[in-house]
Amino acid sequence: MTRDTTEKLPIADTQQQPKGAGQHSQNALQHACHCDRWCERLWRAGVMAGGLLGLCLLSQITGVWVLFMVNGYGAFPAAHKVLDLMEYLLSPLGACSPGEEEMSQSMRRELWRMETLCPLLATLFLGIIIVGIGVLYCLRNVAPEHFPAFPEDRRQSVSHQPSFTYSQFTEAKQDDVFDLEPIPETPVFDCFMDVKAETDPTTLTVKQVGLQERRGSNVSLTLDMCTPGCTEPYGALLSPGEQSAQDHLLQASNVLTAGELHTKALDDAALQAEFFETPMNFVDPKEYNYPGVVRKNRYKTILPNVHSRVRLDAMDEDDFLSTYINANYIRGYGGEEKVYIATQGPTVNTVGDFWRMVWQERSPIIVTITNVKEKNEKCTEYWPEDRVTHEGIEITITKAIQTDDYRLRMLSLKCDREERSLWLYWYTSWPDQKTPDKAPPLLELVLEVEEARLRAPPKSGPVIVHCSAGIGRTGCFIATTILCKQLRTEGLVDILKTMCQLRLDRGGMIQTPEQYQFVHHVLSLYEKKLSCSAGE
Repeated sequence: MTRDTTEKLPIADTQQQPKGAGQHSQNALQHACHCDRWCERLWRAGVMAGGLLGLCLLSQITGVWVLFMVNGYGAFPAAHKVLDLMEYLLSPLGACSPGEEEMSQSMRRELWRMETLCPLLATLFLGIIIVGIGVLYCLRNVAPEHFPAFPEDRRQSVSHQPSFTYSQFTEAKQDDVFDLEPIPETPVFDCFMDVKAETDPTTLTVKQVGLQERRGSNVSLTLDMCTPGCTEPYGALLSPGEQSAQDHLLQASNVLTAGELHTKALDDAALQAEFFETPMNFVDPKEYNYPGVVRKNRYKTILPNVHSRVRLDAMDEDDFLSTYINANYIRGYGGEEKVYIATQGPTVNTVGDFWRMVWQERSPIIVTITNVKEKNEKCTEYWPEDRVTHEGIEITITKAIQTDDYRLRMLSLKCDREERSLWLYWYTSWPDQKTPDKAPPLLELVLEVEEARLRAPPKSGPVIVHCSAGIGRTGCFIATTILCKQLRTEGLVDILKTMCQLRLDRGGMIQTPEQYQFVHHVLSLYEKKLSCSAGE
C-alpha cells in the first residue's frame, strides 16, 4: 500500500492563528518596507551629497588654478601654487613654520593683487550654487512629502494642453487630432478622448473626457445633447451653459458696410477678439458612443453635429454604422437649407461611404481643399486615375484640366442604368493650418464653383466641400461663397453671423483666427473688385 506523506500541519497552524496575528505581521512588514525606503533614500542622498561636495571642491581648485595662470604663472607653477595653498589651509593652526607662514601670506597677497576680483567671486558663487543644489536634493530625497517640488515637476503635473487646431489641438499626434488647420500652431480648443484598446476594431468606442467652449474656458461647447435619430427639437436637452452658447451663435451679428469692411480687415486685434468670443460648438463625443464609429472618423475629436448630419440610406435603418458618415448639411445665403455638405477627407475605410453620399445627394460638384499628404495623410485619393467602381457606382474620368492653383476633373457616374456628370475641383495651394499665400486664386475658384452650381442640372443636390477635418479650410470656402453673394445682393456683409450659422450646422467651422482674418481680406478684395466693375 502506498502511504500518503503529505503534511497538512502548516495549513492547520495557519487556520489556528489568533485574529491579531495577521494584522501584527502585516504591520511588521509595512514597518520593514518603510525602513528600507528610508535607508534607500538616505543612501541616495549620501551618494549625491558626496558627489556634489566633490564637484564643489573641484570647481574651487580649478578656479584658483585659473586665477594663478591669469596672474602670470604657467600651468605647472600655478598648480604648484594651488597645492601649497591647500597644504596651508588644511594644516592645523600654528603647525606651520615661519617660512611657510610667510609663503602663504605672499600667496594670499598675490590673489588679492589680481586686476579684478570678479573671477574669484564667480568661482565662490559657483561653489555656493553647487552646495545649495546638493542640500535641496538631499532634503527632497529624505522627506519628499514635506518638501516642495522643483519647477520641472510642477510643469509635468499640469494637464496636457494640446494644440487643433486644431489641433495640435494632438495632433494622440497633434497632426491627427484636429485638421488642425490651426491647430496649432494656433490652439483654439482643448479636446481629450480615449479610445479603448480592443483587438476587434468593430468594438471601438469613444468617450468624452472634456471640451471647452472657447480658448481658456472650461465650459462645454456642446449644443447637441440629443441622441442620433432623436425627433426632439434641436436644443431641447441643453444645459444652461450650452444654451447660452447656442443663444450667442443665434444672436451674434456685426453688419459691415464697404468702408467698415476694409477697416475691419486690417484690425487684427479686433478680429481675434471677435473670433475667440464665438463658441466653437463642437459635438459631445458621447453622442456617437457606437461600436465601430471610430473607424469612420479621420480625427477622433471632429464629429458631425447630430441635428444636421448626413444620414446614408441603408437596408437596415437600425444599423447605425451603415447610415453614418462624418458629414453635415450646411445652409447657404439667407438660410437656404442643404446648399452645401461639409465633410472630412475620406479615409481608406470611408471611400465607399463617400461615393454613396455623392450619389444619394445628387451632388454636381466636389471641392477638395487639401493635398493628399501634408506631413501626414490628410485625404485618401478617392478619385480614380481612369475608372473605378465603389458600392455599385462606376466612376470614370472623362476630362482633366490643370490650372496654376487647382485641377479640374470631369467625372461620369453610373449606377442602376442612370448616368450623371460630376465636377471635381482640387485646390492644392492652401497649406494645412495656414492661409493661402494669395487671395485672388481662391476668390476666383469660389466664383467659378458658384457659377458651376448655378449651371447644374435641375434637382441637383448640395455642393460637397472637404479639406482634411472638414472644418477649417472648408469653413472658409463656404463662408466666402455665402458672403460674396451677400455682398453682391445687399452691398453689406455680416461675417460674424455667417460664421455662427456655419458653426451651428457643423462645429468648429473657420478654425483659427488667421482663417477668420483671411475671410475678411478676401471679402475686402472682392468688394474692391465689385466697385471697380461698377465704376467702369
